[in-house]
Amino acid sequence: MNVPHLLPRAGAAILVGLILAAPSGALADDTAPGTTWSLSPAGTDGDGGTDDRVSLRHVIGPGETADDQVALTNFSPHPATFAVYASDGIVTPDGSFDLLPPGEHPVDGGAWIDIGAVGDEDPTAGETMTIEVPADETVVIPLRIAVPTDASPGDHPAGLVAQFVPAEGSGVEMASRVGVRVHLRVDGPVVTALAVDAVSVAYEPSWNPFSPGTVRVDYTLGNSGNVRLGATSTTTIAGPFGIAPASHASTIREILPGDAVQASSTFDVWPLLLGHGEVQVAPEVVGEDVPAGTVAASTTSFTVWTVPWSQIALLAVVSAAVVLILRLRRRSSARVQRRIDEAVARAVGSDGPVAAGAQPDAVDAPPGEGGPATAPTPAPAGAVAQAGGGAVEERMASRG
Repeated sequence: MNVPHLLPRAGAAILVGLILAAPSGALADDTAPGTTWSLSPAGTDGDGGTDDRVSLRHVIGPGETADDQVALTNFSPHPATFAVYASDGIVTPDGSFDLLPPGEHPVDGGAWIDIGAVGDEDPTAGETMTIEVPADETVVIPLRIAVPTDASPGDHPAGLVAQFVPAEGSGVEMASRVGVRVHLRVDGPVVTALAVDAVSVAYEPSWNPFSPGTVRVDYTLGNSGNVRLGATSTTTIAGPFGIAPASHASTIREILPGDAVQASSTFDVWPLLLGHGEVQVAPEVVGEDVPAGTVAASTTSFTVWTVPWSQIALLAVVSAAVVLILRLRRRSSARVQRRIDEAVARAVGSDGPVAAGAQPDAVDAPPGEGGPATAPTPAPAGAVAQAGGGAVEERMASRG
């Protein structure tokens, strides 16, 4: 099993805790003190000491070679055995540099590193060297890097590893290793190219209508050039007409040639039905690399529906409440009016009904004053009206 990361500064002393799993549950005696060691670039002045470099860095033409060396130091109070080998460099998902796991053979820059002889140990090219280092001593290991004639220009990351070899029967089940990085660049035309691909956008609304939702933008950032690059990505989004803009920036430390990394940006966005945005990536030079001209930024646009579901739900609830209140008020007004009408009807009915054909009492008024005329009283049968005076009476008498 591989310890996930190489130390970024191999010149420092490295303390690696060993995970022991003895069948009895106790630690083996020969591993009880612990083992501490480091692997660092070594100076070429012959003093056998380390130098101030943090990695090995070489620019070599196709078919050419370069020599270097590293120092393996055992800081422990007891001798320790280590397996030293070269391997290809990789970048882990969290952005850290590492080497291929133990047991995987290198096919690129790591296969070009030949470990030289140390004492009686003289491994053949591409093989692992096992060496015992006395307590509190340093062993200098020579290296030769031979670039094939058909090697492509650009970066070929590699590294050298010193892996602790536990004594037999110690119960160690986890491989512990430290290493130093080897920056190999084959001389030739340099191509820098970084592009955004496979953009996926998702909107997650907030069920609180007074809070913004969340937009997550996932994308792949690929290095199609031949040198490693870092990048700063900026993701922006805004509603219609640029309303309520939001942005998120992130940094990608390193992308090896031919590799691609997954990146994402998450930020709060107010739901304005439709959002327009873009992912802009600005390539950057990594570490002590020599800039290879200007690398243009890459931009990819996207759209996403930001439907305000919680706000729509709130509006529906408020509208329903208003309609319900209006209906209740109308019903209440109708009940009140009906009660008023019933009360008026009861009040009028309490005076009794008026007889059919009855005439109201006449009110006497003096003639000419506009009062109602007094109805004449009908004469009884056989009586003669007095209108016309005595002439009428005389005629009636003569006929008799």
